[in-house]
Amino acid sequence: MTFSQNVKEELCRSVNDRDKEYGCLYGMLLFCSKFGADEIEFRTESPLVRDMFVRLCGRVTGVETHTEEVKLRSTLYKISLPEERDREEVIFRFRVSSRALVHRIQQENITNNNIFAFLTGAFLSCGSMAEPMKEYHLEFAVPYEELAADLTAMIGNMGIACGTVRRKNVYVVYLKGSESIEDMLTLMGATNSAIELMNVKILKDVRNKANRIANCDTANIERTLTASRRQTEDIEYILAQGALDDLSDELRNMALLRLENPDVSLAELGAMLDKPVGRSGANHRLRRLSEIAAKMREERDAHNG
Repeated sequence: MTFSQNVKEELCRSVNDRDKEYGCLYGMLLFCSKFGADEIEFRTESPLVRDMFVRLCGRVTGVETHTEEVKLRSTLYKISLPEERDREEVIFRFRVSSRALVHRIQQENITNNNIFAFLTGAFLSCGSMAEPMKEYHLEFAVPYEELAADLTAMIGNMGIACGTVRRKNVYVVYLKGSESIEDMLTLMGATNSAIELMNVKILKDVRNKANRIANCDTANIERTLTASRRQTEDIEYILAQGALDDLSDELRNMALLRLENPDVSLAELGAMLDKPVGRSGANHRLRRLSEIAAKMREERDAHNG
């Protein structure tokens, strides 16, 4: 089951009193595929949402519905109100003129008690959500431009950032960012889904941090190995010129230690000395060895030239 399906199932369970039922049914109807005096049709792929729409139509308006199953890649349920008197009753209950139907949010149908249930109904009707592990994205695919504008304003008035874009024949009201989506889920009543989203965000943050640390460690290892190869080449050149015994005891001991331990870090190398030194001390001695090797190469080139 997808995250979006889980959200819808939780939302169905959250509509548990008469005010919420009224507000939720209004949202389901207003944002469904066809809502008018001549035709009302609600579509969903969820049996639970299907049953809820049928139940709310009966409890809130007393009308009977007809359900048709369409087999596509998945089962699509089309719930309609075939009787004109039933459509008239629904439209009357929500104070919308049957002959001059305007697809706008009628504020008198929404009170402080059911505004969140109304948003629940809208989401059940035309909402979806991406898998949080992939991206943070919640959207309402609204069939009418004016209705999308009303929904955008309503969500914005609650302090939640959202945007609108046209996609083919619908107007998509979308939320980006985990915090905005968490707020929306919580307000609609999907608190468990909001908590799950927070947990996913924490997991992703931990993974990203672990990846950054791993990448940093890899880069440090590569830098250490590159520097070690360069230091080893310089020491081997000094050795090949028979000049190792000309070095001071400190430099000679460091040179031999680096040849024996080409892969260890400067800090580890310094700690191996009879008289241990820190990272900077080891780095200083190795740099002196590289300078000696460079000077010897310059003298060789000058002599050959």
